[in-house]
Amino acid sequence: MSDSARIVIIGGGVGGASVAYHLTQLGERDVLLLDRDELTSGSTFHSAGLVGQLRADPTLTRMNQYSVELYRTLDAGWTECGGIKLAGTPERMAEIRRQIGWARTFGLPLEEISVAEAVELFPLMDPSGVVGAAYLPTDGQIDPSALCYALATKAREGGARVRTRTRVLGIDTERGRVTRVRTDQGDIDCEVVVNCGGMFAAEIGRMAGVRIPIVPMSHQYVVTDAFHEHTGLPTLRDPDLLVYYRQEVQGLVMGGYERTCAPWTADETSYDAIPADFNGRLLAEDWDRFTEISENSRIRVPAMADVGIRKMINGPEAFTPDNEFCLGETEVGGFFVAAGFCAHGIAGAGGIGRVMAEWIVEGEPAMDVWHMDIRRFGRQYRSPSYTLARAVENYETYYDIRYPGHERSAGRPLKVSPAYGWHAAHGAEFGEKAGWERVNYYRSNERDSTGDERPQGWAGRLWSPAIGVEHRAVRETAGLFDETSFAKIQVAGPDAADLLEWVCDNRVARQVGAVTYTQALNRRGGIECDFTVTRRAEDEFLIVTGTAFGSHDMGWLRKQAALRGADVRIADVTGQYACFALWGPRARDILGTLTPDPLGFPFMSARELTVGDVPVLALRVTFVGELGWELYCSSEYGLALWQALWAAGQPYGLRAGGYRAIDSLRLEKGYRVWGADIGPETTPYEAGLGFCVKLDKDFLGKDALDPHPERRLRCLTLEPGAIALGNEPVRLDGQVVARITSGGHGYTVGSPIAYAYLPVGPGVKVEVEVEGAWVTGTVVSDPLFDPAGERVR
Repeated sequence: MSDSARIVIIGGGVGGASVAYHLTQLGERDVLLLDRDELTSGSTFHSAGLVGQLRADPTLTRMNQYSVELYRTLDAGWTECGGIKLAGTPERMAEIRRQIGWARTFGLPLEEISVAEAVELFPLMDPSGVVGAAYLPTDGQIDPSALCYALATKAREGGARVRTRTRVLGIDTERGRVTRVRTDQGDIDCEVVVNCGGMFAAEIGRMAGVRIPIVPMSHQYVVTDAFHEHTGLPTLRDPDLLVYYRQEVQGLVMGGYERTCAPWTADETSYDAIPADFNGRLLAEDWDRFTEISENSRIRVPAMADVGIRKMINGPEAFTPDNEFCLGETEVGGFFVAAGFCAHGIAGAGGIGRVMAEWIVEGEPAMDVWHMDIRRFGRQYRSPSYTLARAVENYETYYDIRYPGHERSAGRPLKVSPAYGWHAAHGAEFGEKAGWERVNYYRSNERDSTGDERPQGWAGRLWSPAIGVEHRAVRETAGLFDETSFAKIQVAGPDAADLLEWVCDNRVARQVGAVTYTQALNRRGGIECDFTVTRRAEDEFLIVTGTAFGSHDMGWLRKQAALRGADVRIADVTGQYACFALWGPRARDILGTLTPDPLGFPFMSARELTVGDVPVLALRVTFVGELGWELYCSSEYGLALWQALWAAGQPYGLRAGGYRAIDSLRLEKGYRVWGADIGPETTPYEAGLGFCVKLDKDFLGKDALDPHPERRLRCLTLEPGAIALGNEPVRLDGQVVARITSGGHGYTVGSPIAYAYLPVGPGVKVEVEVEGAWVTGTVVSDPLFDPAGERVR
């Protein structure tokens, strides 16, 4: 039997049902939802059903808010009982107060409550050791299976078909696009496939030659016998004890995230291998592993020590290596994924369905979901061991406090610069991004601190006095930075220039040797990519973008090339080149001692040089607001180049620095960071990047641009010592109007700096909530440092 459908969704859990429903809401009728067994038979049927809205991520919070709005309209057992989060330490209370601030920016009614108020709302709890709490009255719980069936019913009413007991055997592709789904009930010709396979998603991905890095993890909770008479209890989370509770009739559901987790079927040498008959089934109870959670639960709810247990649920849940969803179109055209929900898919399902439907129908998501985009995962995630290590670390630290600048430890070191050994020998404190080891700062520079005080609160948690030392060296003499991790993309071929002129808002196909800072926009005019383009030859360009954004940007470029039928080659050449940045007032003096070549070529241009014994491509660019170059060389020369630059700079006071100093320097200069200050939901005009927009040419997103937006990214200076880090609410005339996009301390200007999208200009006073207190901020003209740009020339 053969069949056809424009869109085939694989997986009849809550994710697949939500995608199907939302596709019909956008007018799609030729939609077919498949499941290998019955609806809900994967992870949905054993989910705990908690729905918490607030997350550290603004986009996910908005998605969860939409889920609640949707669930209120469905006949699926939605109970808006509210939710409590407890703090067992002052550090956790500080985290909660920051979250209360974030909630204000979304209109969520999260409020701090006293310990006594928490007990009044959840009388079963023992308040011993609790220092505070927060309460969100619009959180709740839902029956996961009822939710799935309600969404599937809505999808059917909208014209979608649902076919159960249909096992997918293969996925056919032609010329890089899906064409057919093969099942045990016959083939289905299609244009789009949506992999909503949950814990089976990686296996389904392999059918199309796509790696989806998820690991099925055993997650346990218990359902107690009836033991109380309370009604309407809120959900309760105690992250310091690793446990959560929700009401189940006159009993409780209790579970948590233990420190010794158990991956299921995946190991260090092989991918997941879920049995073919694992449908609607659970794993064996593991009481030994549950001991930590069980004992902790009795601390907060003493009745748990004596109450009977009706059943234990041990079900596999799909976790990703970074605890974010896997969403979007893969490298195979038309093959989408919505999986890896990390045990909070019930809360996110409504939002996931809407985002995915918009993505499929419109060709791009309507929200900034880059951190959930399947394209974020580099090639290292093809490794079972690396994926497993990262997923296990995420599960076991699920409830840990994530301070700004927090670094992960699993799977490190993996990718290193040629100068990595030198950095380690000189006291580098490394961070990690996209698998790359990067210098945050050098502990050896701390001894030269001139008395910078540790910032108060969260800003001081992972701070070092070395940051100020390295910052000032760049402003006063020179700094040397290892930027080898920056993603580098080569675009070459007969249509390279035309493609980039269409994709970029700035004019990039200029003379050979020209360097252009530009954005690539989506159809709504939002900033999809932010990078520099260097023209190497008539038919060859080098794009340099952020370390974490290489996979995303390359995927975006390849998609646009495919849509235009461009004759180009787009390749990741990151590992082929080392890159070292030399910046500061003495940079020319230092570099001049190492090269016979003239250094007078202008800002935003590139030249081939010989530096010491090393052939180098030198780009006259800066991300710190000082004279200097980014120096690129073939990786085998990297260590020799670094050592030559270091030795030549010693008479001039050269100091090696790290990314924390770069961030402080760029804040003073007003340079934007994609994923924080700018992104797919902000336009160049809103971001203060209108100078990049060339309206005398055609480019993607041009028609959506408004040169006179209502809000613009503004620079704020705050009261001394009040350092905002991101997501803090901004209040104007008593009303919350924005959130901080990024912030920190400017060591040269001597002030805390922050950025926010505001409807007002310089000179206006606003208020920013920092560490639970409202402080005064002043909107100022940016950049704060060297506004005329004289120092970079």
